[in-house]
Amino acid sequence: MKVHNFSAGPSILPDFTVEKTAEAITNFAGTGLSVMEVSHRSKEFVAVMDEAIALFKELLNIPEGYSVLFLGGGASTQFCMIPYNLMGKKSAYLNTGAWANKAQKEAKLFGEVVEVASSKDTVYNYLPKGYEIPADADYFHITTNNTIYGTEIKEDLDINIPLVADMSSDIFSRPVDVSKYALIYGGAQKNLAPAGVTFVIVKDEILGKVDRQIPTMLDYRTHIKGVSMFNTPPVVPVFAALQTLKWIKEKGGVAAMQKLNQEKAAVLYDEIDRNPMFKGTVLNKEDRSLMNICFVMSDEYKELEKDFLEFATSKGMSGIKGHRSVGGFRASTYNALPKESVQALVDCMKEFEAKHVK
Repeated sequence: MKVHNFSAGPSILPDFTVEKTAEAITNFAGTGLSVMEVSHRSKEFVAVMDEAIALFKELLNIPEGYSVLFLGGGASTQFCMIPYNLMGKKSAYLNTGAWANKAQKEAKLFGEVVEVASSKDTVYNYLPKGYEIPADADYFHITTNNTIYGTEIKEDLDINIPLVADMSSDIFSRPVDVSKYALIYGGAQKNLAPAGVTFVIVKDEILGKVDRQIPTMLDYRTHIKGVSMFNTPPVVPVFAALQTLKWIKEKGGVAAMQKLNQEKAAVLYDEIDRNPMFKGTVLNKEDRSLMNICFVMSDEYKELEKDFLEFATSKGMSGIKGHRSVGGFRASTYNALPKESVQALVDCMKEFEAKHVK
């Protein structure tokens, strides 16, 4: 039985990435050594880092004046690293989910934080709109895709202060106008690589403007100067990230990923809206994520939630159980998930319906 991986993260990776990484774990770049045991300063691995940075810039069409970094510590370390480097006295945050809320909490250690809007009162089931951003804030922080609640900001905001975005779970899923952002960051374990590496795209000119002293490891300038090699980087995830970047380019780039993701999401959302046994959790359809599709049993079939999970699991659907704060189900449809897997889940939903709806 084929297993369809809908896990929210760590999540599905392209077969190409898995196979090439497995090969490198046995014999990296013809060295006879594993990528796990070679020096990160060897010419072979330096070439990996350089190519990964170059492909990152190429695929996202990153303009001059920006640096791409591969760091450790996960996106959660960025929650403090961003205000450490960018926040003078005030920052602004849009609270659209658990991770946005955690990022906001960390920023409060460095000064005044303005929560411009929040959807927390309704379990984050919509994206706030019509909010005002304080003009004197040092930056405005958003989380573009909310893995737990299934909402996504799909356009690049046009604002007058530096824009910072957590794109952990939707990077490379759609074209991005990087010039509208001061900093983009994210954990790689959703659309790029196995857990262990964090990417940062930062506009060089925004750095060095705060008065405070910044610890060496938390200063972006340290890692720009060291080309992500100030300390030993997470070599295996960086190598895997390069393979995924190669795969994206071979498949037609980010625009091709967007088209595929739109098609996959449409197939599943159409079934959720059609099938009387299920309903989506996001209030407004325009706010629905293309990466994390959240749904629950309709009220009259609520008692069958456990049964459907067991049925779907028996059919090879892996990782569809919803987050504990929402319940129900979550199908994560990242770039590497084939359309056939989405169709398999839809077929499973239809088969379950045939058993229970007369």
